[in-house]
Amino acid sequence: MSTLSIGAHVEQTDPIAEAVARETSLVQFFLGDPQGYKGPEIRFAGGAEALRAAAEDAGVDLYVHAPYVVNVATTNNRIRIPSRKLLQQHMDAAAEIGAKGLIVHGGHVNKTDDPTVGFDNWRKAVEATDIKIPLLIENTAGGDNAMARHLDRIAGVWDAISAAEGADDIGFCLDTCHAWAGGIELGDAVEKVRGITGRIDLVHANDSRDTFGSGADRHANFGQGHLPADEFAGVVREAGAPVICETPGGATEHQADFAWLREHL
Repeated sequence: MSTLSIGAHVEQTDPIAEAVARETSLVQFFLGDPQGYKGPEIRFAGGAEALRAAAEDAGVDLYVHAPYVVNVATTNNRIRIPSRKLLQQHMDAAAEIGAKGLIVHGGHVNKTDDPTVGFDNWRKAVEATDIKIPLLIENTAGGDNAMARHLDRIAGVWDAISAAEGADDIGFCLDTCHAWAGGIELGDAVEKVRGITGRIDLVHANDSRDTFGSGADRHANFGQGHLPADEFAGVVREAGAPVICETPGGATEHQADFAWLREHL
């Protein structure tokens, strides 16, 4: 597994410099404000075209994380409709910079809602989006009404979107901290997720500051959280997909995480 690509989530102004600082060929970042509806913003000097060219020249793969506020599953029109618009805007911008994928959280429905409405809203969102690069749905850590916390809900989303036009371009991003905190056993997580989705396109490798099933989305550096080292490494090994570390710190801390992971693989 020494050839496994391991990168990190980085600051968005100059992702190429961030990749070089970490001696990696793989980075993920936001385009603009992760907590706002304002739309994507390319902060790289020279804009989208320059970033695309710089990434190609440096041999760096780019992944974009959609804003946290995107929730296409909800029954609340004032959130769902702007979320769909924002998702399309980030899809367009991510494609413009040559990103390999756009990662988006599964979202949630309201407390009194039937989850099947959320599943169908996902189907509608897929059909309404012009999907130019793979759209990777990520499992989330908390919330009883979440669409992608528990395996049965992930299955519900997948069943619904598999009927949608554009379903072939929908992939899955498996987050280890979210799985652990969300109550998914790591030992057979890859097997079970693949059984539902047929694919794992990206791994978000994160240790967890909190205990199993806590529902808390708090990432930790590798070996400094609650994830059993063998199970954590097992997920990465079995998934066999590119790895993004979303752990605290800068280049030094991320390189230490890379080294820890490679040692345990």
